[in-house]
Amino acid sequence: MRLRKLEIMLQKLEDIPSPSPFIEQYVTPPEIAARLLYYAYLRNELEEVVDLGCGNGILAIGAALLGARKVTGVDIDEKAIEVARRNAEKLRVNVNFMCSSVEEFRYEDRCTVVMNPPFGAQRKHADRIFLKKAIEIGNVIYSIHNRGSREFIEKFIAPSRITDIWVAKLPIKRRFKFHKKDKVEIEVEIYRIEVLI
Repeated sequence: MRLRKLEIMLQKLEDIPSPSPFIEQYVTPPEIAARLLYYAYLRNELEEVVDLGCGNGILAIGAALLGARKVTGVDIDEKAIEVARRNAEKLRVNVNFMCSSVEEFRYEDRCTVVMNPPFGAQRKHADRIFLKKAIEIGNVIYSIHNRGSREFIEKFIAPSRITDIWVAKLPIKRRFKFHKKDKVEIEVEIYRIEVLI
């Protein structure tokens, strides 16, 4: 599957109804999701995938579309899981979606972790919970963070290491009452992390 076709397919996914600002439920844009996943695909790193904080399932479903053998999506929000399941059915892919907090989620194997964790705007250090779990279960991590997070991430994940970083513009449409503009773009960094234990 070509990158553009993946992006077009991911544009068909249903969004989460009544998203929660407290757990920072923002949709990963299809173009960013497709780019992240395609990069992992080209490196043959989409065999077994876990999407932490999967929301509407965009990263998990994209991994399945690219041929991942085993894909699991995890989210604390039951309504998000329902939407993710519908989205997977719509695109006819097999993804195991689980309703669980990231802290309580258990996974037996080592895998590739894909995630767009909370940036910590509403709950300070919310991203640390995701990074900690990703290091616990992953061989490789692909993660989206606010631009300028590199120094913090390098310290937090040590001795694991960042191997690749690319910058993208993340469009955020008016989603919550506190949003003042119809749309803003923030710069984010997408990291590829090799887990060293």
